[in-house]
Amino acid sequence: MDFFTIISNNLQQFLSFTGFANVTLGNLIMILFGFLFLYLGIVRKWEPMLLVPIGFGILIGNIPFAPGFQIGIYEDGSVMNYLYFGVLKGVYPPLIFLGIGAMTDFSALISNPKMMLIGAAAQFGIFGAYIVATLLGFNAAEAGAIGIIGGADGPTAIFLSSKLAPDLMGAIAVSAYSYMALVPVIQPPIMKLLTTKKERLIRMKPPRKVSQNEKIIFPILGLLLTTFLVPSGLPLLGMLFFGNLLKECGVTRRLATTAANPLIDIVTILLGLTVGASTQATTFLTPKSVMIFGLGAASFMIATATGVLFVKFFNLFLKEGNKINPLIGNAGVSAVPDSARVSQEVGLHYDKTNYLLMHAMGPNVAGVIGSAVAAGLLLGFLG
Repeated sequence: MDFFTIISNNLQQFLSFTGFANVTLGNLIMILFGFLFLYLGIVRKWEPMLLVPIGFGILIGNIPFAPGFQIGIYEDGSVMNYLYFGVLKGVYPPLIFLGIGAMTDFSALISNPKMMLIGAAAQFGIFGAYIVATLLGFNAAEAGAIGIIGGADGPTAIFLSSKLAPDLMGAIAVSAYSYMALVPVIQPPIMKLLTTKKERLIRMKPPRKVSQNEKIIFPILGLLLTTFLVPSGLPLLGMLFFGNLLKECGVTRRLATTAANPLIDIVTILLGLTVGASTQATTFLTPKSVMIFGLGAASFMIATATGVLFVKFFNLFLKEGNKINPLIGNAGVSAVPDSARVSQEVGLHYDKTNYLLMHAMGPNVAGVIGSAVAAGLLLGFLG
């Protein structure tokens, strides 16, 4: 074999391994989705900490390649596969919850425990979507994993889907994070549709001052009450309350700072990147994925509506002067603090002096607990 033949064969082999030779229509479609996520995160500044890693991960996951080089996220032994292990086995979500606990001030909930009911009511979207998903042909475990999207909690969605429906985890995770980013778009029309002008102008009493002892006792009692009821939620609830205790006890500030800053940032990078990369076209572009996106939207809208409607119902039993502004009902989903900010912004639109943020943080942090409890319930029933 002469020199030129060898060069020609090597060149042909090299070209057969390039992305240009292996690209599919599915890869190009998913790359466009990656561009969309990057646009929303960078240009529109919608949840950039989530959408930028996920968007870039979508690009990584859809670079075409010839199999056998151990580079794809689903190829055993590849670096991306090792990083994806934290998603597949549910390692990353509890670490995210540790950081959330270390960042969260539960004072608004402690000062007004009624807000826990709003957070619980908003979880109805999870069970509503579960029923619809079963009617559409998903099995019980898949329907439970899809329904959790309504909690607007990406880590919880990943944790539950890793246990109940790992094959659908990419679609469920991307759907959950997408709707979390779209909170300012989806929720306001529902809130305005379901409330009257008089209700939007309700002024609430300032929350009482919460003592340091109450803040320390809350995560301990919260852990015992929730996990004795739903032991299967322990990985999420345990880390959430532990992170909060690190923050509030006053003697572990370095640990709380680590959990709330570098640790959660590192895990968010790995989680977002690998979740994005898991949208490899060959496994992601399926009719089920499309249905999951539709069900996720329905679940999220039901959760928002249920939270608002529950406040309106609850007000029937409250005296004048103690009524709750139903605009904070949307904050029952656990997109912290974005849904609470939406409550504030919509409220200020109708009364420039009515500040609802501190009140909305009550059901908002209750939603974090509620979504983890709901995930534990589904895991206990379906796992």
